[in-house]
Amino acid sequence: MTDHLIAIGALVLVFAVATFTSVHMGALALVAAFAVGSTVADENADAVFGGFPGDLFVVLVGVTFLFAVAKNNGTIEWLVHAATRAVGGRIALIPWVMFLITAALTAVGAVVPAAVGVIAPIGMSLCTRYRIRPLLMGLLVANGGCAGGFSPASVYGSITNGVVERNDLPSSPGLLFAMTFLFSVALSVVAYFMFGGRQLLGRRAQDAEVTDGGTAAGSSDPGAPAGPTGRTGPTGPAEPGGTATATVALAKPALAPGLDLSRSLTLLGLLGMVAGALFFEWNVGLMALTVVVVLTLVDPDAAKGAVDRCAWSTVLLVCGVVTFVGVMERMGTIEWLGDSVARIDSPLLGALLICVVGAVVSAFASTTGILGALIPLAVPFLMDGQVSAVGLIIALAISSSVVDSSPLSTSGALVTANAPEEQRPQVFNALMRWGMSMTLVAPLATWALFVIPGQA
Repeated sequence: MTDHLIAIGALVLVFAVATFTSVHMGALALVAAFAVGSTVADENADAVFGGFPGDLFVVLVGVTFLFAVAKNNGTIEWLVHAATRAVGGRIALIPWVMFLITAALTAVGAVVPAAVGVIAPIGMSLCTRYRIRPLLMGLLVANGGCAGGFSPASVYGSITNGVVERNDLPSSPGLLFAMTFLFSVALSVVAYFMFGGRQLLGRRAQDAEVTDGGTAAGSSDPGAPAGPTGRTGPTGPAEPGGTATATVALAKPALAPGLDLSRSLTLLGLLGMVAGALFFEWNVGLMALTVVVVLTLVDPDAAKGAVDRCAWSTVLLVCGVVTFVGVMERMGTIEWLGDSVARIDSPLLGALLICVVGAVVSAFASTTGILGALIPLAVPFLMDGQVSAVGLIIALAISSSVVDSSPLSTSGALVTANAPEEQRPQVFNALMRWGMSMTLVAPLATWALFVIPGQA
């Protein structure tokens, strides 16, 4: 037990030191992984780095690299215009379109990181043009992944239903999908109005369209005459969250870019990534890098400077923390936590604590792994019928998935990595606060909604 407490204490120390000093959290986590692994877990450097998430590294680098190239060759601008036309120019609906597309992808079988990896960069580009808060867009994309993630055809749903079936527990795959979808929608509604959605209501693209450079759409001159406020573009004051209210007519929006060879190949590459993730379970990072190589050969100018825009700081941070959590998993610390909870005499309290453990660990590690590990640990007190098995499984599924918006989990990391560079630190900090709050809010809410009503 002492070894497990040391590992947990080291993780807490990593966050405390990185919060109150300028030490990079990812670098500190790698040092902690080496220190705890070599002294407590009796692992050498090879064993410690065996837990380095190479697949996550490739996903983060590949996706951000690809969308940097797509921005250079004009594909992102084309997608922005297409998404705006799809909602009739209603800016308030754009985040919900991203939510529904992500949910649809995961519901039909795409792994959550793959769906978020494709949609998040597009959503963030829309934020830049229409002054939507990146935090708002990022949360709706991440929640969209959770919303569709537990359909019977999805990865999370298949894992959860399979574990339940193998342990001869009562199950309801349809109810699991419906409740996780509705909870994600409700959570997204809260996030929408907390983080600037109210300011988007009533705004139209033709009234508020802004280019990446911040000038009114259709104005190619950054030094265009300023309005009454002394600024170019919309003349009204900026609303909280980076929105703006136009009070005078703006220049006519720029025409949508056409599709040349480079943009067409980029779109085909994106569609290929979706198809590969859905039907063949190919790694989205490797597919993204493949598309990058092809595009670079076709249009070398589009790749200039793109590699510098990869989110290297975010990559180091996420991979460092995940490497340290890997040491904890091999030490048995995560299993020890679950076993400790399962031995609690009160089934209701044990159910709540299992949901909390699932949420906390999933915020730093694999949701897939948590679902497969914690449901069997709950079997002993589920078998006596004092707690509804279906209710607890729904609560655990939601608690372990909605925290994926944490920037230390894959979905949150992808959102952070694709946020505008100047806003990336703020997005990271805001997602960290949101994700950590969800480790308490989601277990308590789902426990009250799904577990307590089913108590025998």
